[in-house]
Amino acid sequence: MNAVIIEDEALAAERLRKLVNRYDKSIHIVATLDSVKSAVEWLNTNRHPDFMLMDIELGDGISFEILEQTSISCPVIFTTAYNEYAIKAFKVNSIDYILKPIDYEELENALKKLRQRIKASPVGIDSSTLAKAMQMVTNTWKSRFVIRIGDRLQMISVDQIAAFVSMEKSTYAVVENKMYGLDYSLDQLEELLDPSFFFRISRKYIISLFAISDVIVYSGLRLKVVLNGMNDPEVIVSRDRVSAFRQWMDQ
Repeated sequence: MNAVIIEDEALAAERLRKLVNRYDKSIHIVATLDSVKSAVEWLNTNRHPDFMLMDIELGDGISFEILEQTSISCPVIFTTAYNEYAIKAFKVNSIDYILKPIDYEELENALKKLRQRIKASPVGIDSSTLAKAMQMVTNTWKSRFVIRIGDRLQMISVDQIAAFVSMEKSTYAVVENKMYGLDYSLDQLEELLDPSFFFRISRKYIISLFAISDVIVYSGLRLKVVLNGMNDPEVIVSRDRVSAFRQWMDQ
């Protein structure tokens, strides 16, 4: 098989080449590229390899930009120094990755999976899958809100919020059974909150993963959610969101 390494640190690229060679000497590294620009130029003028190993963060951008600027016809394994929180993007969207510093056993497992994938369907990354992963990695999710209490302003971390509730054309954040008004709609909050930790279960509620203490099967196959820090007994997952909610909890 032929492979391309995209890595802007020369020592890291050389180490990766040696680890690939250790795994299988028949894998030929046809190019080692160190930037978004050089990768796009190479991919637009050369036959694509059987697979690529891409560092996410390059000197002139992130490697997702390469996939936006050229049509990739082969599988990709990302190498990344991102922490556990950020790499949820890859787990959620089924993109293979290896966490730096690269361990031989992790590379071996990734390459074994890649061989199986190539045999089954030797194609590149689906564009919608890429878009979701890119959004999760590059977005800066809302981490706190400023609320007014009387004549004072107070900051509340999203970690403290059990749920966001829409009531009588107003939106509230629920913290320790108290409700604080916000100048956002639930639709706006969906765009601002990390979807790994917040889920809109109905037109009325967005709930926090941190606050869930129990989930009960309710009438009509709906689900009732019990939240720490919220007294409302009727926090119900809408029928049309039950399947997505189960997947969200299980990710």
